[in-house]
Amino acid sequence: MKIQDKVVIVTGASMGIGRATAKLLAKGGARVVLAARSKDLIEGLAKELPGSFAIVTNMTDIDSIKQMISETIKKFGRIDVLINNAGRGIYGAVENVDIEEYRKIIELNVLGPLIAMQEVIPIMRKQGGGMIVNISSRVSKHYFPYLGAYASTKYALNALSLTARAELEKDNIIVSVMHPTLTETDFGKNAVKSDAVARGMSSRTREGMPPPDSAEHVAERILLTIGTGDAEVCAHDAPKQVN
Repeated sequence: MKIQDKVVIVTGASMGIGRATAKLLAKGGARVVLAARSKDLIEGLAKELPGSFAIVTNMTDIDSIKQMISETIKKFGRIDVLINNAGRGIYGAVENVDIEEYRKIIELNVLGPLIAMQEVIPIMRKQGGGMIVNISSRVSKHYFPYLGAYASTKYALNALSLTARAELEKDNIIVSVMHPTLTETDFGKNAVKSDAVARGMSSRTREGMPPPDSAEHVAERILLTIGTGDAEVCAHDAPKQVN
């Protein structure tokens, strides 16, 4: 899919990968809906990006998600792409993971994207097609100590995404998964850390993980995913030619 003039929702657009993706989409001529909890940040970004629209959204609140969708339709009349990017990490040994914090992470990382998908699918079906890109993580393809709880939310997101991809193919709705690796954002700082080992972890020193990417690099791969429509794209995959 080409992004020129397309209406694209980006959740978690206030910072990091979401912010970088919104900027790149706007540069490519998309009409970007900036969804996040931080009103000042997304409204400030909207002033920088022509044709964009800021909607304060809490991705753990079903009514807030529904409002995000309804306000987008009211403003633009359609939704071409939904990018489920909002998420949070949780680190700690499995035996020490705080259950209540884990519930909150599941609500944000799994239930939020699922609800947003359920809201946009009928709209996309009615308009003849669309695309959903769910931002997962490379950790969902491996087993890293102290990342099991976080990875499990992304395993779940992968399953929902790829199953929906098969179910919605007949409706011309493409569902893809993008897998960032370590990225230079505040994601690690903002993660819930359930034990002393996790609190001492550095994103640069986790054994077996590559050096971090820039948020801009990941944003480029998200746009590549929109262009190719591939089922899964990793931040370090060799680029494909987009027709």
